[in-house]
Amino acid sequence: MNTYPEIPKDQLEKYSSAISLSDMEIFVFPELLYSLVLANIMSPRIWKWKEHEWFAKLDKMKPYKKIQRLKQFIIDNYEFNLDLDTWGLTTKEEELERFKPYIDEKTIGRSNALFGYEGDKHYFSLDIRKHFGLDKYNSNVIPFWKTETLEAMDAFRHKENYRVGAGECVSLSTLYAAALYIICDIPLEDIFLIATPLHSQNFIHVNDGVLTNNRRLVTKNMWFNGTDLTAKAQRALRNEQVTIVANNTGYIHTVYDNATISKQSFERFKQKLDAFTTSDITFEILANFLRERSEFQKCFQIKYLRHGKEQYLPIERAYAYEHGSPYKVSDNATRNKLLEQIDEYDFYTEPIEDRIQLTKLADFLKGNPISHFDQESMKALAEKIECTRDMNRKMSVIEGLIDFVHLEPELPDDATKTFESPGPIDLPVGTGREEIIEYIRSLRNTHPVADLAFYASRDLSIAHWEPFIKAGLERNPVVVEATAELSDDELIQTLENLENESIYNGSRIAQPDEVWNFQRGDGLERAFALSNVWKKRHPDSAVKLTADGSAVQLDLDGRHVSFESAKGLEKVLEL
Repeated sequence: MNTYPEIPKDQLEKYSSAISLSDMEIFVFPELLYSLVLANIMSPRIWKWKEHEWFAKLDKMKPYKKIQRLKQFIIDNYEFNLDLDTWGLTTKEEELERFKPYIDEKTIGRSNALFGYEGDKHYFSLDIRKHFGLDKYNSNVIPFWKTETLEAMDAFRHKENYRVGAGECVSLSTLYAAALYIICDIPLEDIFLIATPLHSQNFIHVNDGVLTNNRRLVTKNMWFNGTDLTAKAQRALRNEQVTIVANNTGYIHTVYDNATISKQSFERFKQKLDAFTTSDITFEILANFLRERSEFQKCFQIKYLRHGKEQYLPIERAYAYEHGSPYKVSDNATRNKLLEQIDEYDFYTEPIEDRIQLTKLADFLKGNPISHFDQESMKALAEKIECTRDMNRKMSVIEGLIDFVHLEPELPDDATKTFESPGPIDLPVGTGREEIIEYIRSLRNTHPVADLAFYASRDLSIAHWEPFIKAGLERNPVVVEATAELSDDELIQTLENLENESIYNGSRIAQPDEVWNFQRGDGLERAFALSNVWKKRHPDSAVKLTADGSAVQLDLDGRHVSFESAKGLEKVLEL
């Protein structure tokens, strides 16, 4: 007798998407984003991290120090992976047909990179298909960019040419969210997942805010340091529309009218993010701005006293010397040490015509930070920018500086939404794993995200098999393509000979492409992978799978194949 909710017929696609978890499925069904966070939180693997020596004495550290410790662990153990071939290819037509009952083609084309979206500014002139390596395929071909569970991320160690685990950006963001809660004791309500058409990251309410960016972290100070690394970290929020914001209270989606996130929680997120992406104008910020916006460096010079005599240096020469040096133009304490390293022949003995003296701006801004919205102060700053013969240049510098110190991300418009929530996933910091699982289980009848979490975790002892079978047969092309040249007998022998080891614990089951990609699987998993390929080769063939807890029997239209299984699952399937 089932002790878990029945799946409404009109939600089977969503539930099967909780198994395959592609980026486009998460876009269409935003509940899936947090269901994977919960699946990772329930995973025994992430709880073993607490025993790792790297996290010894973590309880004595402050929150941000804990997060830094976690970041290094993730950097050491996971790579960023965006290989088109990992999870195979599909077509726009197939996916649009799947999603037709939920979202129209025009809407998904405006909001998803694989269906025509090219971004607002940064990506406007970028050929998205070439950027992602899709130009070698027909124009209707798109990849299954599947979001990996923690177990699948770890299993990349078994894949050729991978040294450690791996995952794409949504995988890394959901891993971070789970680990921040379990390892770093960050409350779930303080962890926000942010998805744009081309990226996924998290914003954490710690200190002035922390942004995860794939494996790395960005603090507010880093956000304004003007480096290339930070510029890359800013691209999504600076150039793309945010499609989904989610935390333990729910989600808000740019397309859908109904939002499940707590309105109060979303308002707090907006305020914190706005403070994170806004800075007063100080000399340090001005110098950081010029580091990033190198096209404006030709407008500036810097004065330096050498042997008591004034000398003037084109500012771009100073920034060039920053590379490989611990000294920075923006650092009052080390700027002169940087200038000392520069060859005297690079300096001029007279002020360089039509260049702004950065030193004068430093004196003006010392102890006098300026807010970008203070018109009088901005006017006074503009007057100090002495390039009067080129007003366009002056205005470009001012406008660029304002853009640098204040970013207003394009978030979903909450004013147009109806807020209806089933309630928060309320898991206080310090709750044990078994207690967490029982709590999430208790919500399954009333909370869609809680129910979907058990499908994202692939536990077929407490979930219906139909979504798993649907995802397995419809969205696992890699094993089919990889074995296409094998005869039927060779196919059977190849899958029989894969390592008899599941990447998932207990009664959790890998999909066919996970079995093939990582060249291992429990007998039940290999039997299902074989069934998937067989049905593609012989669509009219009868395939019967019988699992009795310790073994699996396959009847492939008269051929009988047996596998041992440690999954303890009993099921009879006719495919």
